Amino acid sequence: MYVGRFVVVGPGGGAYRVSSRSFPNREITARDGALTVGPTDDAPETDNPYVSYNCLRAVETPTGETVAFGNGSQVDPIAEKLELGYPARDALAECLLALDYEKDDYDTPRIAATIDQDGEALIGTVRKDALVVETVDEPTLVATYEKDAPEAFEFEAGSAEEAAREAYDLAFEHAVCAAGVVRTDDGFETAIENGDGA
Repeated sequence: MYVGRFVVVGPGGGAYRVSSRSFPNREITARDGALTVGPTDDAPETDNPYVSYNCLRAVETPTGETVAFGNGSQVDPIAEKLELGYPARDALAECLLALDYEKDDYDTPRIAATIDQDGEALIGTVRKDALVVETVDEPTLVATYEKDAPEAFEFEAGSAEEAAREAYDLAFEHAVCAAGVVRTDDGFETAIENGDGA
């Protein structure tokens, strides 16, 4: 099954995976305090605005560290609102509503998630027909296609590396790269899986 890009999140951590038929030549890199999706060196040039973006950012908020992750440019304003002290629900809802679904040939939904240092996890999506933001207490997945409403999902990862690898290895088609994040006593740990063993 092809579900496109997806996030999975729970109180202990989560992951984001790029799955793509149209732009498979992408990787995730760590850059300036963020994990960034971008083209590989051998990727054909494109002016598609949805190919490159920060997919994960950990930020300091007035109540402690919080991580935001998702499938596009919404991650940055969500992270910025969290830094300003917005509740995660408001940051997700306002940014998803403001940016709306992607205006491509498929009306691709925007998806995002947050986890704070106390383990409060939220997941959100904006589709052509709905805006949904939910607090979750078990691993929950939302994808851009087929599974475009949040649903409970079996996902267990003890480390960020395991989270990234598990997301990458899920049976959904056309895996490109993945990012994993887990909550630890010392803050958030992140990891990257680009499918080349890195």
